Amino acid sequence: MKLESIRLKNFRAFKDVQMTDIPPFCVLVGANGVGKSTFFSVFGFLRDAMATDVNHALVKLGGARGFQEVRSRGTTGPVEIEIKFRKDAKSPLATYTVKIDERDGRAYVALEQLRYRRGSKGQPWSFLKFENGSGYAVTNELNAPDVKDESELTRDDQKLKSSDLLAIKALAQFQKFPVIVALGEMIDRWYVSDFHIDKARSDRDADQIDHLSREGDNLASVLQYLQKQHPAILKRVVDRLSHRIPGVTKVESKTTEEGRVLLKFQDGAFEDPFLARYVSDGTIKMLAYLILLNDPSPFPMLCVEEPENQLYPSLLEELAEEFRAYAANGGLVIVSTHSPDLLNAVQADELFYLVKKDGYTTIKRASDDPQIVAYMAEGDKLGRIWKDGLFEGVDPQ
Repeated sequence: MKLESIRLKNFRAFKDVQMTDIPPFCVLVGANGVGKSTFFSVFGFLRDAMATDVNHALVKLGGARGFQEVRSRGTTGPVEIEIKFRKDAKSPLATYTVKIDERDGRAYVALEQLRYRRGSKGQPWSFLKFENGSGYAVTNELNAPDVKDESELTRDDQKLKSSDLLAIKALAQFQKFPVIVALGEMIDRWYVSDFHIDKARSDRDADQIDHLSREGDNLASVLQYLQKQHPAILKRVVDRLSHRIPGVTKVESKTTEEGRVLLKFQDGAFEDPFLARYVSDGTIKMLAYLILLNDPSPFPMLCVEEPENQLYPSLLEELAEEFRAYAANGGLVIVSTHSPDLLNAVQADELFYLVKKDGYTTIKRASDDPQIVAYMAEGDKLGRIWKDGLFEGVDPQ
């Protein structure tokens, strides 16, 4: 699954912005309060809306005021999210659009549409279109390559039980809608990190959990799962951790008699291992990232905010290499940062910077700025360019 572009309209700080040609490894920078966290929240919002409904997702994102808090201030009309993606490398570009509006104090899905073009020419065809809870889905999508005209598509008219539900929530359960299934799986498995060091150090019951949680509170249990089910992957993680943080020679989990899971680290200079509470924040965080990046069933997209927190500056370029390697294997990694050290490992076409003007935020690509490109051609790195305040319209402080 490849996310290629995203457009936001009336979504908090983003009155009308578009990010196109999203690279596999994508980095966002911008001053505090410009909207980096808001950009990440779009993915969590869509995931929550698909899991429940748009009203619950809006309250989770914007609090009790819901829609009014999420819609850009001073604007009217619906909140709009549009993403373009490909199911795989050979699939056509698909466009998924959601417009959410409010009526009588309650949000509803004004439009939900999935379009894509089966051939190389012509306008995209609608394979799903719902407005205010009513619409259709094409039931002969699997035969679409043989269809010559959009009128030959077989449409199944349906009415949802509530206008605040997303149609893909139900239709993604049926294999006869392969692109809808792919879209649903992509949204459901978006990983938006909200990592907390103190939670990662906590002891958990010894249940086997095969994916790192978004807060990292099941780190010990995931490591135990890898010990039992994927020892080769765990060895690779520990080898890389030892390379990044010299001295760490072994990491393991141990289950107590009470059923709690303890995380233990072995330092080659000492005979006895240390419990997680005696290990540095940076070691815990690097371990969590390496486990996430070596998941046996990788996530289609990772969103990581400010990974530099608790990490030594010297580790950040190496962490960027880990993110890029994950992306090279088919995933998408979007990272926000304030760190010049991490930016020094980033290329101009991988970097987008956010600029606020007249109360709203725009998104610019570093490689579209001829001055930034010229600096890099002379040997400068993006970290220094950023630190020196040479991004037009951005104050890095």
